[in-house]
Amino acid sequence: MKLTRTTLGVFGALAALSIGSLTALHAQAQAGQAAQSAVAVAKLVAEPASVSLRAGESAALKVTAYDAAGRVIAGADIRVNLPRNAGTYADGRVTAFAAGTFTATAVATGATPVTLEIPVVVAWPALAKLEITAEPGGLYAGVTIAHTAVGSHADGSPRPGLVATWRTSDASVATVDRFGHVTALKAGAVTITATADGASATRAYTVTANPVATIALKIAETTVRTGDVIDLVATTLRADGGPVTDAPITWSYTYKAPEGNTVQAPGGPGIIDNGLFVANYPGLFTILASAGSAHARTTIEVTPRDVRKRFTVVGRGIIRDTHTSDLWPYTGNDGRDYCIVGTWGGEGYAHVFDITDLSNIVRTHSIKIDARTINDVTVSPDARYAVLSREGASNRVNGVVLLDLKNPAQPTVASSFDTELTGGVHNMFATNDHLFAVSGGSKYVIINTEDLSKPTYVSEYRHPNARLHDLWVRDGVAYSAQGGVGAVVVDVGNGAWGGSLKEPKLIGTFPINSGHEIYPYAQASTGKLYLFLGDEQMSRRGRVWEGTNYQLSTPGGGPPPRGGVPQTSGGYTHIVDFTDPKNPRKVGRYHLEDYGSHDIIVENDILYQAYYDGGVRIVDVSGRLMGNIADQGREMAVFKPFDPEGYTPNAPFVMNAMPWKGHVLFTDFNSGLWAGKLEPMTPGGR
Repeated sequence: MKLTRTTLGVFGALAALSIGSLTALHAQAQAGQAAQSAVAVAKLVAEPASVSLRAGESAALKVTAYDAAGRVIAGADIRVNLPRNAGTYADGRVTAFAAGTFTATAVATGATPVTLEIPVVVAWPALAKLEITAEPGGLYAGVTIAHTAVGSHADGSPRPGLVATWRTSDASVATVDRFGHVTALKAGAVTITATADGASATRAYTVTANPVATIALKIAETTVRTGDVIDLVATTLRADGGPVTDAPITWSYTYKAPEGNTVQAPGGPGIIDNGLFVANYPGLFTILASAGSAHARTTIEVTPRDVRKRFTVVGRGIIRDTHTSDLWPYTGNDGRDYCIVGTWGGEGYAHVFDITDLSNIVRTHSIKIDARTINDVTVSPDARYAVLSREGASNRVNGVVLLDLKNPAQPTVASSFDTELTGGVHNMFATNDHLFAVSGGSKYVIINTEDLSKPTYVSEYRHPNARLHDLWVRDGVAYSAQGGVGAVVVDVGNGAWGGSLKEPKLIGTFPINSGHEIYPYAQASTGKLYLFLGDEQMSRRGRVWEGTNYQLSTPGGGPPPRGGVPQTSGGYTHIVDFTDPKNPRKVGRYHLEDYGSHDIIVENDILYQAYYDGGVRIVDVSGRLMGNIADQGREMAVFKPFDPEGYTPNAPFVMNAMPWKGHVLFTDFNSGLWAGKLEPMTPGGR
């Protein structure tokens, strides 16, 4: 088992930005830095003052620090950040991911941070090609078929969010609305045209009379629970009973709330998509099928999906003197259970707890390494070794630290490894013989760990124009979340796509706004492979609930002091059906508007979701998934860890959660390690 990770925040004014903001540090000699450390930055100047470029391109951007007398401060520590999906800054250049108007923020750290906002305007490249795709089926009189205009650039990259202008050659034969929906009116020839950004495409039809006389529904279900996905199946028939194999069917439904329900269902009570139906709320749903003038209907009863459990805390491993980051449990060679826990901004400490008796969690060891933050900890499946990630090392040489678990209660440092990892390691994934380590958000490095005293470099994988945050490896395939791209899937030893540990090969990508957390789940009951992808947005700027002004609790730009203002977050977990790598499709989400998702793990059809200030949330993800599962009664239990003596008192901020031997372990940013269990609800919900 493995949990994905993330950075929890940034210092000073950076805390107002998304943690996923893309950061690059100016290269500087350590001696030069020390000499300049006492010089206060008075202002920053950008050259040019604003940047304009096209998506996929890069442009020079130089930021210079000046003191109060107007002198240049050589070697000043300046960070330049862009919104996560806008682009990156590295080596004095901005690289743009998507079109839009953005703000790059330059920050000079110090006792009083100095910031500069730099406008960045990104345009799309010109369209090189425009195509029209259509729903399957023949265009018969009385039938409507949806069309989509798909554009691509000269390099083959797709144009997202394309808005086309549609027109028909003969409105008496077929009309088309501004969304590309073509409705046939009578027999005849017609051509549909789409134009966008100087490119155009056409699609010709010969409309004939509608041969459909009746529709035979083949929906087997009559009673389902909320969240159960059913197939919408029907056969279109001619007057003589013969099938019409290419007649498109339009599906819809009507809804009636349960008798005595005084609160009507909020939002859409059900969803129809891609030949499937799912109900969000209980009641009677009448499913309607139409093909021109032919219609059919059937009614389905939807009952509540009651999977509620009580979450009971059984034990704690308290950490209140610093923020807590990641956890990883393991069974040692002595037969006892342990858990290693990292710290964020904790001066390089990781703690080991004996969790054999979860009602009596005992700290057995603390390990200090040269790091500001140990964001990620992991243990090999055979519990032979553990690994600590390093960020903020004093000599800027970060990398990872490998621990020997011969004495599982008191691990010892076996070695460190920093080849190609000096930019800082935020996340990792361990197998028995190899470690995959994320290097400064730019790539992951594959390390041979067979000899713990001498780990060796094997290879690496870097995806273009992306910002890597998290990865998980299953059956020789690496699944990673990368800002600017989405999900990136690579063969790292499976071999079916020609890849190996020494020569990784790209399998495919899935574009999504999330590039932060990822978990691949192979669902046994359906045979599907679902990717769960978490957003993690630390800034709620622009939302109705904009959150707390967390940076007020970090005066001077240093680590947050005890107390202060609770952090808030945004973003949710996307669900992508990746069963067919050539045809992945987003099918659902777990979305709670007032909170932000973080680490994810799924086991035995249960989602263990760290939802930051929304607490730890345990969700039923059995069967096919579709729509917002938070609306479907799939939540089993929710617990928010309030601690009046926490680093920030009574401020839940759950970093990650995972199942462990019939229990649930999770870490809270402000109060350390927690252990709980699910218990049945008694009648009446008590």
